[in-house]
Amino acid sequence: MIRAAPKQAQSGRQGAGESALELARRVLLIEADAVRALVERIDERFLAALSLILERRGRVVVSGIGKSGHIARKIASTLSSTGTPAYFLHPAEASHGDLGMIESGDVFIAISHSGESEELLSLVPQVKRRGAKLIALTGRSDSALARECDVLLDAGVAQEACPHNLAPTASTTAALALGDALAVALLDARGFSAEDFARSHPGGSLGRRLLTHVADVMRKGGELPAVRDSATFKQALLEMSRGRMGMTAVLDADATVCGIFTDGDLRRTLDKVLDFETTLVREVMTAAPRTIRPEALAVEAVQLMERHKVNQLLVVDERGRLAGALNMHDLFRAKVL
Repeated sequence: MIRAAPKQAQSGRQGAGESALELARRVLLIEADAVRALVERIDERFLAALSLILERRGRVVVSGIGKSGHIARKIASTLSSTGTPAYFLHPAEASHGDLGMIESGDVFIAISHSGESEELLSLVPQVKRRGAKLIALTGRSDSALARECDVLLDAGVAQEACPHNLAPTASTTAALALGDALAVALLDARGFSAEDFARSHPGGSLGRRLLTHVADVMRKGGELPAVRDSATFKQALLEMSRGRMGMTAVLDADATVCGIFTDGDLRRTLDKVLDFETTLVREVMTAAPRTIRPEALAVEAVQLMERHKVNQLLVVDERGRLAGALNMHDLFRAKVL
């Protein structure tokens, strides 16, 4: 027999649950406030950092130790994927040979909440000696790192979200948000487009959507079902079965698309009980069908199909001649949908 927990124990668990929820809400509010406070600090120093990166001929090197190191890796990744070549440099590895990666045209972004990280400070003379410029992203404007930098980005926070005000929580969130703001501002300044982003992410869904064209996924040649407009209903039906696309294109004497015969047209024709041998396809086809050009993006084909509630599209060249065809299954296989 399952016994109910004592009321006192149930009440304790409920109280603990409520306490956890309150703590979680408090963490989110503190971190949200930390990010919101950055808005007032976006000033000429941010513009100076932006100009420094845009005007330098080298790459951006981002570095940090501990939790700031994780943030530095993310910022370097975001910069690289949005048009600003960047990489992460581990401070400990830098002093064992990796300093050779820094060149005179580079910009070095050092991330440290305290601004006193020994590993980072030991790199400052070497960075400057090599002719690289130094941007400090720190929570203390009176720190050693802040004094030695060329541009200071203030990522200070009023308090950490940790109940003991010790674990890096709000400070790392603020640093990450400030890094994102810098990356997006650089993206905009460089005129970095969605197509540019897709070229940096060819394996992702955005890359497939923006880099895949109709010509890449359409069926053509012998796979393409097509009949002349003088063909009979029976001939069109046989061609449609052969092509296995749920349709056949209908062409005039100049091989220009004049119609399409689909599964829907077939059902409507059968309702009329017409003669298979004497009825011509042009009498039962859908005239002036929806078409698309081969150079269009595959995602445009998806939008066209969804807007007009059709499952197939004929692909035509600039003269209206049949170049290919595709249906929803082709787009699914190409992972455009």
